[in-house]
Amino acid sequence: TVEFGSEIEPPVHARVLGFAHALEELAASGRIAGVVEWVPTFRSVTVYFEPDRIDGEALGANLRALACTSGSLAVAGVRWRIPVCFEPEFAPDLNELAAVRALSRERVIELMTQTVFHVYMLGFQPGFGFMGGLPEALEMPRLASPRKRVPAGSVAVAQRLCAAYPWESPGGWRLLGRTPVPLFDAADAKRPALLAPGDQVLWQSID
Repeated sequence: TVEFGSEIEPPVHARVLGFAHALEELAASGRIAGVVEWVPTFRSVTVYFEPDRIDGEALGANLRALACTSGSLAVAGVRWRIPVCFEPEFAPDLNELAAVRALSRERVIELMTQTVFHVYMLGFQPGFGFMGGLPEALEMPRLASPRKRVPAGSVAVAQRLCAAYPWESPGGWRLLGRTPVPLFDAADAKRPALLAPGDQVLWQSID
């Protein structure tokens, strides 16, 4: 794992993307035989390799050298405007968040729909995009006891992050709304996940 910083912020993520792009170029030219895949995150890249085909210590040294020269990459991703229903049926935690943060329900929705969220990475489940940029006024910890069932499409926040659940699953994030837009389509071989690192998301309130 190659780490580029300790904070979730665009300059660190740009270095992550630059490093991942350099790995893609090496793989395309056949110069990293034995490397299976790599997974970019907020601030690091984990590289998986076959130990019977490549020496881990030598690979680590090569990756360190590559990280020093790969630079930064500003990905011009897609800017999505995604509808969300914030009505109580779909937003069981919105009123509590508003009360704790001394905001009106309308102000919470206003902040959510005025913010441009940046997709940093996919994880947890296929198509689950971790998005940064949540206003400090909406910052809340995860639930003390995660729900056993979070409906697919639920828009949620935790700490300074926002996300939407592509699938029904357990989850401990605060649910503020729900989108009818499918976030993952296994039949789409080229882009099964709607969101990708580098994309931006604007939520649009609907009834």
